[in-house]
Amino acid sequence: MVRILRQSASPVTPRMLTLRPLPAFSDNYIWTLSNASSQGLVVDPGEAGPVLQAVAEGLVPVAILLTHHHPDHVGGTRELLERFAVPCYAPFDDRISAPTVRVRDGDRFAIPELDLELEVLEIPGHTLSHIAFHGGGIVFCGDTLFSLGCGRMFEGTPTQMLSSLDRLAALPGETLVCCGHEYTQANARFSRAAEPENHERDRRSAEVDDLRARGLPSVPSHLASERACNPFLRVDQPGVLATLHARGIVVEDRVQAFAALRSWKDGFS
Repeated sequence: MVRILRQSASPVTPRMLTLRPLPAFSDNYIWTLSNASSQGLVVDPGEAGPVLQAVAEGLVPVAILLTHHHPDHVGGTRELLERFAVPCYAPFDDRISAPTVRVRDGDRFAIPELDLELEVLEIPGHTLSHIAFHGGGIVFCGDTLFSLGCGRMFEGTPTQMLSSLDRLAALPGETLVCCGHEYTQANARFSRAAEPENHERDRRSAEVDDLRARGLPSVPSHLASERACNPFLRVDQPGVLATLHARGIVVEDRVQAFAALRSWKDGFS
């Protein structure tokens, strides 16, 4: 069982894992997943400060996971490894210079303290070496899949990015999507433009507005909700295709539809 911690820490029951997004920079999240003894893994520590604050509150790091090389996801890694002798799992990418255990698609490894096994999924597009970690009903997907959106393609192609999104979308619907940024409200605005008649998205958007108004994270989301609401997972849907057609965009296949949607989002405000 996974408990989502959106506010200050409180006791957990035995055999329960607590999932917590630590705010970093202006809109990043560093994820922690910890057991009843506060032993936990740390995902994408772009800066060390929020993790060290969590440590002061009781967190005992047992592993670090890195999804991709961007500084806002790895910048605090060296400082944490200097303080804590824990394994650090990362993709094969020389731009990540911290001491790491390199992992590739299909690799599995255990976090014994959490009684958890994680599988590595290669999901290129945002970067060419981007990976996700999936296990225990959770996917840590970095900047590939966002709540109601997806990452920019800084290095990959539309074909690669869509394939990566398809791969994530094929995970079980109850999977918790743990992404790297608080972008949901902005993504919801684009989603309404891309697929105006989506009542499930409207309900999700209202929920997000309520969470953010109370100063709470909008994530994690459930993958089933993303499949129902996220236009980048819905490039085959008539409502999305009709919107592209109304914008004068002719698409012959779903890759072209995705590329057009992502290009539109890049300039959307």
